Amino acid sequence: MTIDEIIGFMQGLDGVLAVTPAPGDGSPEISWGDTFFSYSPDGAVPATAQPFATIVTKNYPGDESSLLDRPGTFRVNVAAGKGLFREWTGHAPHEPVIDIVPGVTDTVVAHPVYGCAAWLAVVNPGPRTDAAVRLLLHEAHRLARVRHERRAGSTRP
Repeated sequence: MTIDEIIGFMQGLDGVLAVTPAPGDGSPEISWGDTFFSYSPDGAVPATAQPFATIVTKNYPGDESSLLDRPGTFRVNVAAGKGLFREWTGHAPHEPVIDIVPGVTDTVVAHPVYGCAAWLAVVNPGPRTDAAVRLLLHEAHRLARVRHERRAGSTRP
């Protein structure tokens, strides 16, 4: 899977807002070139909700273990929920992970920083993880939509 294929797939889901920060748009320089996916049926950047998936193209401070400084390397990150997190990793989000090979590609793993919040990650998704990434993104989208609808419903009189 390429970054463009993932973005295209995500844009095919209802209510998805894809934001790719770039120079001159007021975003922090470190985020330039990465893509953030939010559930936003009105197309506006949500004021409070966090993205439910991201694509990062570089190491962030404190998040270097995926070795994203290698040419052509990126990581898709997904807020998968506790059930899918346990299914893919074999443990609960708060349990420590000790068997991750740094920078392993085309493999679903606990996110190196946000695994404790039930996020999964795949560096350079390929043939082994294509279907899994799509399934995980669908579920993260569903969960984000449910959260959005719950919040919208709780503000109605």
